[in-house]
Amino acid sequence: MASLRDIRNRINSIKNTQKITKAMQVVAATRLRRAQQAVLATRPYAEKMLEVLQTTAELATEYKHPFLERRDGGRAIVILITSDRGLAGALNANTLRAVNRYVNQNLKGQARYVTLGRKGRDFMRRFRREIIAEASGLTDRPREHEILPAVTAAIDEYREGNADQVILAYARWVSTLRQEAVVRTLVPVDVPEREDKGPRSEYIYEPGPEEVLDQLLPRYVETQVYQAVLENQASFYSAQMIAMQNATNAAGDLVESFTLTANKLRQASITTELMEIVSGAETLRGSSL
Repeated sequence: MASLRDIRNRINSIKNTQKITKAMQVVAATRLRRAQQAVLATRPYAEKMLEVLQTTAELATEYKHPFLERRDGGRAIVILITSDRGLAGALNANTLRAVNRYVNQNLKGQARYVTLGRKGRDFMRRFRREIIAEASGLTDRPREHEILPAVTAAIDEYREGNADQVILAYARWVSTLRQEAVVRTLVPVDVPEREDKGPRSEYIYEPGPEEVLDQLLPRYVETQVYQAVLENQASFYSAQMIAMQNATNAAGDLVESFTLTANKLRQASITTELMEIVSGAETLRGSSL
């Protein structure tokens, strides 16, 4: 059984760890607020771009852009978005699990990858998956130029006919307590029909809707990836904040448990000493008689 000194040392060690997890919780909460603001600020832009894309596609019904054509075949490029760091619960594991399940079920286990984030890159390297481009070390407020080269590599593979589709995988931020692993087709672009069939805004296209689509579709794909990166970062800080909060609470429970054990040991030690003193006194009294 551990000695009283060992238990006290363990209590001090746990308290030091608790200070670290508490500090990480506060940092994650601060960064989460900024990440949430970034996600909420970019969502209207993405929604407006989708509206313009829908309107333009309705006017260019005969135009077949490569990003709108569906191809037969199972060759795919997966843009995998994860975090650079861990200590975020099962966030990255859930995304990786969802990607593996999708690839095995729909792509017969064959895919090439573009990774945004160190965790996804290291996982794919460990299992010897082919990575054609990667980006890591993204800042808290990533700029498009940080992720654009990797995204361009995936788009170029599709343009050149080396892939039949481009898949996007990331953790979507729903709330502080909920993040969802999302795996969906990015290219070919699925342009949904407008639900509102009433009057819509009229746009004047110059030189024409086909030329607008040529410029809009690549930009739409890049925007979707950038939005996914922001969603994943907000999910990471949410998951890390919750994980560090749970770790802090668990450390507190351990401190209470070890403190109780230390008190019991101390009480037992005092009782033993008192019994020894009483026994010694009785022995001395008996010898004097």
